[in-house]
Amino acid sequence: MAGPPLLTRTQGSAGSPKRTDLRLIPAVLVTWSVAFAGSLIDAAWSAALAGVMALVGTLLLVRTRRHRRAVPRARTISATLALAGVLGAAVAVSCAVTANTREGGPLAEAVAEGSGVLIEVRITGVPAEVPAPGHSGGNRWSVEAGLVEVTSKGSVTQGSADVMVVGGNGWQDVRPGQHVRTSGTLKPVREGQAQAALLAAASAPVVLTSAFDVRHSAFDLRRQFVAASGWLPPDPAGLLPGMVTGDTSALPESLKADMKTTGMTHLTAVSGANCSLVLGGFILIARCLRLTRPLAGIFAACGLLAFVVMVGPDPSVLRAAVMGTVGLAALVGGLRGRSLTFLCLATIILLLLDPSMASNVGFLLSVLATLGIILLATRIASWIPSTVPRWLAAGIAVPLSAQLLCGPVIAALQPQFTPYALVANVVAGPLVAPITIFGTFAVPLAAVLPWLAAAPVAVAGVCAGVVAGLARFFAHLPGAALPWAEGPAGVSAMVALSVVSVLVFWMMLHPTGVVHQVMMLHRAVMLTIERGARRKHGRLEACKKSSGRNHLWLLPKTPGPRASRRAPSPGAMRRRPP
Repeated sequence: MAGPPLLTRTQGSAGSPKRTDLRLIPAVLVTWSVAFAGSLIDAAWSAALAGVMALVGTLLLVRTRRHRRAVPRARTISATLALAGVLGAAVAVSCAVTANTREGGPLAEAVAEGSGVLIEVRITGVPAEVPAPGHSGGNRWSVEAGLVEVTSKGSVTQGSADVMVVGGNGWQDVRPGQHVRTSGTLKPVREGQAQAALLAAASAPVVLTSAFDVRHSAFDLRRQFVAASGWLPPDPAGLLPGMVTGDTSALPESLKADMKTTGMTHLTAVSGANCSLVLGGFILIARCLRLTRPLAGIFAACGLLAFVVMVGPDPSVLRAAVMGTVGLAALVGGLRGRSLTFLCLATIILLLLDPSMASNVGFLLSVLATLGIILLATRIASWIPSTVPRWLAAGIAVPLSAQLLCGPVIAALQPQFTPYALVANVVAGPLVAPITIFGTFAVPLAAVLPWLAAAPVAVAGVCAGVVAGLARFFAHLPGAALPWAEGPAGVSAMVALSVVSVLVFWMMLHPTGVVHQVMMLHRAVMLTIERGARRKHGRLEACKKSSGRNHLWLLPKTPGPRASRRAPSPGAMRRRPP
């Protein structure tokens, strides 16, 4: 019997067939496309797009209900496309609301005039250092904030809007929850940003009030962990907080450059691997406490939420957290083996919550890396002989599968080829787990009992030091960073290289199969050549019909002097007697 519509069968580890559910892929593609388009158009066009998508979804839904007795595959396709239309309409509405706030909100007039303002905002983010324009001295800092009140040309306006503040010294000390006043100029944001305006602060912030904010406590917790790691050598002291909490403030610039050269920058950003390890650790603790499955799920979800709040809600962290929560809910409900479905649900939920993620490169790379692991990691690991330990096979397959899908996007952003990236990530892969586990365990201890946090910090620091040493070693090898073509040519070349890499990897692990395939290819080529030769020259057959030519020219010549074949001169021919 054929499988359900839009389901493809794959072979499980135990030989039983597993079905990969593809029904949410159209919804992801439509949602992502609408979110990306909505970030580039104004509110009116976003509203029109929402109406079109809602109309299409409604028509498809009505068609599905009318044709209940139709072929199951056709009915399922209609329902899938109807769901995609409804979700696309929801995302378009969210884009329209954001665009309307940006175009007609309380900051629209001040942004259009570009005049100086006196503004009061409430800090909602954590300050991050940004490169200073030109050769101006001093550091520049950016932080997200929410509008409280703005004064422009003598008129005071109150309202709600998100603002990105960029300022000089003094802004690095602001904390979430603080109510500050400053002056500056409001400017329009770049396309794709969710904020309503960009505030170029001309003065340092003046703190008016300070309310409790859990993000403030999380920021202090990260700072205390950085201080608790300060006794380590410079490289692990800067790398350990980055791999555990995402705080790269103490990371040396030289090490940051070497990690970028070797393609290991993703290790300094908290992503799916860290969230998966944290979630698995909390589930293991719940099992040790003999909690029931629902209680274990609630305990693990709360632990994951605390971890996300501690490290900050970056797009990659949110994607990994939402995917882990959805997968945990499915596990509690008895559903397993639906990794692609979990990824699609996580992507749709995040795009519904924040459509601006559609234009975020980090979010795109995070989704592509997870997709590569889901689709390719198990298959690539199965190619490796059973004599190799499974943890080592997984350590090779996971970074390879992630890099295969992320490579073309990275080549488009940074036209550079790092030949040692795969080897460096494979070697450093087994060290990520102890760094995450011991480091996460040391974060709360650093705030409560700093002396007790020294032991887990030491273990995680040794592993972080090895990772830093690997980055520096591979970064200084010959040919560590090779130039690559730009534009579509570079992307196409990287896609071709990814395909060739998979083929070469399979050929190295299956020499017998390669010989068999070569022999089959040789046989097919020979048969093709023989058939072509028969069509072109035909077959040799006996023919009795004479062509009229002299058939004796092939016989041997008679012995004796040969007669001259020289033609007589014209005079000799005239003297010849008749």
